[in-house]
Amino acid sequence: MPRPGRLGIGVVGAGKVGAVLGAALRAAEHAVVGVHAVSEASRERAEALLPGVPILPIPDLVRRAELVLLAVPDDALGPLVKGLADAGHWQAGQLVVHTAGRYGTGILEPARAAGAIPLAIHPAMSFTGMSLDLTRLQDCMFGVTADRMMLPIAQALVVEMGAEYAVIEEEDRGLYHAALAHASNHLVTIAGQSAQLLRIAGVERPDRVLGPLMRASLENALSSGEGALTGPVARGDVGTVAIHRDALAKDAVSPDVRDAYLSMARATAQRALARGLLTEAQTAAILDALS
Repeated sequence: MPRPGRLGIGVVGAGKVGAVLGAALRAAEHAVVGVHAVSEASRERAEALLPGVPILPIPDLVRRAELVLLAVPDDALGPLVKGLADAGHWQAGQLVVHTAGRYGTGILEPARAAGAIPLAIHPAMSFTGMSLDLTRLQDCMFGVTADRMMLPIAQALVVEMGAEYAVIEEEDRGLYHAALAHASNHLVTIAGQSAQLLRIAGVERPDRVLGPLMRASLENALSSGEGALTGPVARGDVGTVAIHRDALAKDAVSPDVRDAYLSMARATAQRALARGLLTEAQTAAILDALS
């Protein structure tokens, strides 16, 4: 027998996120009544992850769905919601859910004004757009924002997909998203910059050098926090830091690498001071070496 509370879901955007979340909700016995896909890649993704689901124009999809999942680029979300409101497509009592990290429910205000119920559920993970993401969702946290009365609905949707949630207040969505971008995007930048330096130093396989080091550092940081901090800055090793500074001044080193290292080393020194790993004098010497 069908489970109670099952919804007819329309997925707007069969990108890597939308197709996977649609498939996860379908696995929870919700009915995906339609998907909007424009590019050839998104159509193929919809066919692979949501077989048998019709590809529909957005107005038709919104008319059929009890829950509309908006998985579109951040900058497209506001104009899309407003355009559908201006055309009179939102329905009273309809759930409207977006997956953008930087927004809460305020971006859905035009839908709310039409009587729809706005929810924000953002999965804090990188997506491949393939079926393996469905398994990875079970180790994923969602940032959830909704009106207090409607918050249990957003939480239930996340739990049904096998994931966990953290409630993020509307005014904190910017901080939340900045934290994720800093941790994820900048990690990729640091890995790329470090690999560049190793290639300059003659290492043919930087990934073999960096892989074990970065994986261990990440695991230690996640399990022990800043108690895992090590290295020349945290030890107050001014001489080593000065050597790093001079090496990064070479013409072969990109300015962005040099700037990133110096900025991160200064931040590390300040945080080491706050944790009592460095004295005021040691911190001043490190910062002087980095200037």
